[in-house]
Amino acid sequence: MKIKIISILFVFTLTGLFLTAGLQLEVDKVKERGEWEIFLRSADIAGHEDIGEGITKPKKLFLKRGTKEAMGVWKNPEGIQKGFKDEWRYEVAAYEMDKLLGLGMVPPTVERKFRGRRGSLQLWIELETNELERVTNEIEVPEEKKEKWLKSTYLARAFDSLIGNIDRTQQNIRYTRDWRLILIDHSRSFRTKRIYTDQLIYGKNGLRSTMLFPTLPRKFIEAVKSLNYDRIKNAAGDYLGYYEIEAVLARKKLLLKEVKDMIEEKGEEEVLY
Repeated sequence: MKIKIISILFVFTLTGLFLTAGLQLEVDKVKERGEWEIFLRSADIAGHEDIGEGITKPKKLFLKRGTKEAMGVWKNPEGIQKGFKDEWRYEVAAYEMDKLLGLGMVPPTVERKFRGRRGSLQLWIELETNELERVTNEIEVPEEKKEKWLKSTYLARAFDSLIGNIDRTQQNIRYTRDWRLILIDHSRSFRTKRIYTDQLIYGKNGLRSTMLFPTLPRKFIEAVKSLNYDRIKNAAGDYLGYYEIEAVLARKKLLLKEVKDMIEEKGEEEVLY
């Protein structure tokens, strides 16, 4: 089935809630992301195909509602997959956390049934390459994009550390043609084991201690400080349980402690922007 696909780069309302330094899903059409959520939940499924990659065997759905057309990625893993806990609900929860923190790096993601099964449906973003291809082919980030690319990389590490995402591989670090970093694949997030609440994934004291986040936006840190159980529950409570939320709050403390230590060592102006 051949469907004319509209460009799926969508607009965020750039209020003070959003981190313009971290915003990666740039403006195309004047649409609110809430409208994309409605579209993803209600659009007719005009066709589908296997994507052909990934342990969770995602499907590409072709969506249409009135004159509006787009594609989405549908996933429904539940339980243990290849020795790891994989949950489609974490895809939705990661998007809700992205909204709560004002990042604008995770594409709109909702719960959607397909063939009678519950799963996550995420807006398809046209991507040019990934980190594995960049490293393997020795592709240099253009000099004029490098500072923003580095900042988005550090912000992604901090976000992954907060939500306990253990699966940010080189293959799922994805870039658009103009080097914007889009965060996808969060079904292995929100870990609750003690190893993931006593240490962050990234950072000086993290499990991957060579991968740092030496600079971060002030607004991101303020948003992290504002997190509490009720705020996370209200945002993502349909997809996260008590222990998963408490694990996020444990990592919040670790993240803020790491930032505090960096500030004491290097000064606030060197760490926050």
